[in-house]
Amino acid sequence: MKVVKTQKDELNAVLTLTLERGDFQPKVDEVLTNYRKKANIPGFRKGQVPMGLVKKQYGMAVLVEEVNKLLQQEMGQYLQEEKLALLGNPLPVDKPIDWQAEQLSFDFEVGLSPEFDLDLKTKKAITHYQIVADKKMLDDQIDRIKKQFGTVAPAEQSSKTAEIKGTFVLESAEINNQTTLLFDQLKSKKAQTAFLGAKVGDVLSFETKGLFEEDFVYARAFGKKSEEV
Repeated sequence: MKVVKTQKDELNAVLTLTLERGDFQPKVDEVLTNYRKKANIPGFRKGQVPMGLVKKQYGMAVLVEEVNKLLQQEMGQYLQEEKLALLGNPLPVDKPIDWQAEQLSFDFEVGLSPEFDLDLKTKKAITHYQIVADKKMLDDQIDRIKKQFGTVAPAEQSSKTAEIKGTFVLESAEINNQTTLLFDQLKSKKAQTAFLGAKVGDVLSFETKGLFEEDFVYARAFGKKSEEV
């Protein structure tokens, strides 16, 4: 087998892979022999199916599969040895193939990466910042990881790290909505103080104005759309 590269222009080339029948036929025969041993065809005992019948049913499919495997192997090896930098993948050229011929030839169009020099020199100096993580940054990151990957477990009373589940009731607006929120979503200092240490079943009363930092939290708490808040 051999591979020939034909340069079309600076950025395009054609790779021609030529296979001799001896390159793939032994593998094809081996696969067909294994098929014959395992074939279960009515009228024949297992392993006694005539090879001619096996070739008739499976021969062409096995031939095409083994040739494709060999092409991929040879193409990859050639590109690695020649150190060709391609843009995209090789594209097979559509042309008739005589699968019974002693020699099979396949053409592939390839796009080549252009060679260029990149000058990264600059007249202006670039500021290099040395970032040092202090204790607060590390603690905050640990808290975020705990929230993201930690296991949620029921607790008897709320804390700054708890997910708070409750029912918001506002009779004047006919609101009775169950939701879940985080402690740090509370803006009201009074609400924060009341929630800290609150136990399951406690009833807390707050002014709705200034209760949360974000409008979307209001919407979720009261079961409304954002534009209705």
